[in-house]
Amino acid sequence: MPRRLAKLAAAVSVLATVGAGFAHGETIRVGVTAGPHAEVLEAVRKVAAERGLEIKAVEFTDYVFPNQALANKDLEANSFQHEPYLKNQVAKTGWKIVKVATTAASPMGIYSKKYKSFADVPNGATIAIPNDPSNGARSLQILAVNGIITLKDPANTTAGIADIAQNTKKLKFVELDAAQLARSLGDVDAAAVNNNYAVQAGLDPVNDSLIKEPPVTPWVNIIAVREEDKDKPWVKTLTESYRSEPVKQLVLTRFRGAYVPSW
Repeated sequence: MPRRLAKLAAAVSVLATVGAGFAHGETIRVGVTAGPHAEVLEAVRKVAAERGLEIKAVEFTDYVFPNQALANKDLEANSFQHEPYLKNQVAKTGWKIVKVATTAASPMGIYSKKYKSFADVPNGATIAIPNDPSNGARSLQILAVNGIITLKDPANTTAGIADIAQNTKKLKFVELDAAQLARSLGDVDAAAVNNNYAVQAGLDPVNDSLIKEPPVTPWVNIIAVREEDKDKPWVKTLTESYRSEPVKQLVLTRFRGAYVPSW
C-alpha cells in the first residue's frame, strides 16, 4: 500500500506540472524597450519568480525588433507597444502575434525646448512626429483633440499627414524614428515623444509636455505573445504577475502619472 500511494502521489505531481504548463523555474524571454518598460518588467520578474516562472528581460532600443524577435521565436512575449501598433505590424508582415492583456496607459505628449505653451508655437512651425503609422496617427490625434488641426477621420488610428483636413497654423511636419524624437527637440519647434523615450531623455511627461492626449484612448500598452501560445498557462502567470499589487504600486509611485495602470 505505501508503494501504491507513492506511485499515486508521483502521478498527481506529474499531472500538476503538466497542468501548470511550465516546470517550476522555467525561463521565458520577454522583450521590452529600455527605460520604463524594462524597469516595470524587473518588478514583474520578481513577482513571477515567486510563482515559479522565471523571466529574462531582453531590451531593445527601437519598436521594430521586439515583434520580429517574437515572431522568430527569439522571445516568448513582449511588453512595449499599444494594440494599434501591433495591428499595423501584423497587417504588414502576417506575423501570428496577439494581445493577451493590457498593462499601463502612457499618455503621449508634445514637447518643445523653444516654447512654454503650444499657443506660443508660431504659424509655419516644424513639428516632428513618429514615422510609424500608429504613433504618427497618435500624435496627430493629440493636435486634433486640442483644436490645432482637424482630421478627416478623428478615430483613424493610422491617420497620416495626408489625412489632415485643416491646418490653420500651417504647421510643417517631419517624420522621424520614435527613438530620435527627443533628440530632435533642438532642431524643431516641437515634437511628439512617446513616454518611454521622454523619460529616458530626462523629460517629465506630466509637467514638461505642452499638450498631451486624454486618459481614455486606444493607446494602452499590452502584453503580446505568439498566437500559438496565447492559451498556455505561463501566459496567465505572466499577466497576473504584471497586474499584481507590487507592480501597480511601482507604476503609481515611480512614474507619477507618466504611466497609469489599466487594471
